[in-house]
Amino acid sequence: MLRVDDEFIVNVRYQCSAAVPVTINVLGYILIVIMSDVFSLSDCDVVGFDLDHTLCRYHLLETSRLIYDSFARYLVEHKGYDKELLTLTPDRWDFCFKGLVMDLEDGHFIKLAEDGTVMRAARGTKSLSTEEIVQHYGKKQEWQHFNSLKGSFTRSAKYYFYDNYFDLPGALLSARVVDQMLQSGNQRILDFWKDMMSAIDHNYNTSAFKENTGMYFPSVKKDPGKYLQPCSEAVKAWLRSLKNAGKVLLLITSSHSDYCRLVCEHILGKDFEELFEVVITNALKPGFFSQIPEQRPFRTLVNDEESTEGLPSLDKPGWYSQGNWAHLHELLKTMTGQSEPQVVYFGDSVRSDVFPASCYGNWETVLISEELEGEGAQTSDMKSKDADAEPLEKKGKYDSKNMKTPSAPSEQWGSYFVDVCKGLEEEEEEGSLKYTWCCHSINTYSTIAIPSIEAIAALPLDYKFSRFLPNKPRTTGYYPRPPESLLRMSENSPRE
Repeated sequence: MLRVDDEFIVNVRYQCSAAVPVTINVLGYILIVIMSDVFSLSDCDVVGFDLDHTLCRYHLLETSRLIYDSFARYLVEHKGYDKELLTLTPDRWDFCFKGLVMDLEDGHFIKLAEDGTVMRAARGTKSLSTEEIVQHYGKKQEWQHFNSLKGSFTRSAKYYFYDNYFDLPGALLSARVVDQMLQSGNQRILDFWKDMMSAIDHNYNTSAFKENTGMYFPSVKKDPGKYLQPCSEAVKAWLRSLKNAGKVLLLITSSHSDYCRLVCEHILGKDFEELFEVVITNALKPGFFSQIPEQRPFRTLVNDEESTEGLPSLDKPGWYSQGNWAHLHELLKTMTGQSEPQVVYFGDSVRSDVFPASCYGNWETVLISEELEGEGAQTSDMKSKDADAEPLEKKGKYDSKNMKTPSAPSEQWGSYFVDVCKGLEEEEEEGSLKYTWCCHSINTYSTIAIPSIEAIAALPLDYKFSRFLPNKPRTTGYYPRPPESLLRMSENSPRE
């Protein structure tokens, strides 16, 4: 551990494998530290998992349609919005794209480069031309709130960042609402947002499962197999091998305990609790990692009801609700016998999982990015894509054959990882390739990125993954292979 002044601490994870020098600038100090260029699960004392879209993979087509319908019906039936929102053709799903930011002040949806440049934009569902982007954002095409978003991923009354599949159908719905508002001459875009937040709360709040309210939970309870993909035998065996190797296994999810139990029993079996020493539900990430114990104490559960009194500390393994990183860290020190246990956390959200676990918890992080499958990272022994795996009788009222899965590249938005950024200057007529802000965030906050747990389940626990590092090519850190768009760009643009 290196201390810089009294305010900054740079933590460096040492491994037994080959190491490389990494240059870090902190408060004007140039530090050269030695950091491992590989990552191995065998070096970890604790292995933690998010649940939704991490341990549990969803049938994205069916789930996206359910979420959209859940939100849209609420707006129509409870808030009086136009019934046209309930009609949706398959081509509309191309709009759904992880990493979009909605500017709530003007109804723009924007795709950002790593430096905050607006690469693409739409007002409602209608794409803006380069000229319109420059007219709105200036010659440099800079989004004014980028510095606020990039430093902490905090939510704001001025914008909304879509980085998980539970939110994403709401982007399409919100864009269609903006379309309707503009057609009617209503320019007050913010007016509808409180209704959209009410739709989300109506379907996802912690009591909705028990009370069978909304549309989402009743549908999943009625037919879990339509939406949830059971873990393969390979993944189950891999989890058992981690436990047999002496690793402490954690499950940390923002889902409430009743929904967590339904999901885990379906994907892992009714004995799933035997796999995990600690289960934490309603964790309310990212606050779980960033808030102090007094703000977010752990609570016990009785019949899925949280205790009214918070716990002063976490003294033993078990199933808890809410909580904070600091108290969990103390428990893990006791459980592992290590003063600084090495922890790795698997999650699908940069904002809720990877960023806070890395920055506040100093944990290794594995990002689950299904976008890798959409760009050629699917291995030959993995299962077929969601559309192929879905039984015909469960494809619902939409034509799934023509519906884009949310993890695939978009005609309207391009690649999740790189894109052409066009300007009005003559020399930039063809545009220049740039890394997206999402790609930059993956490189910055993830140890490695994989398309699914299935992709690594057959590997030995001591397998050495190449990790993301500041002085390594951007393609380093992806397993089993980098996305096609990133490979093509790296051939012409090696990392500085």
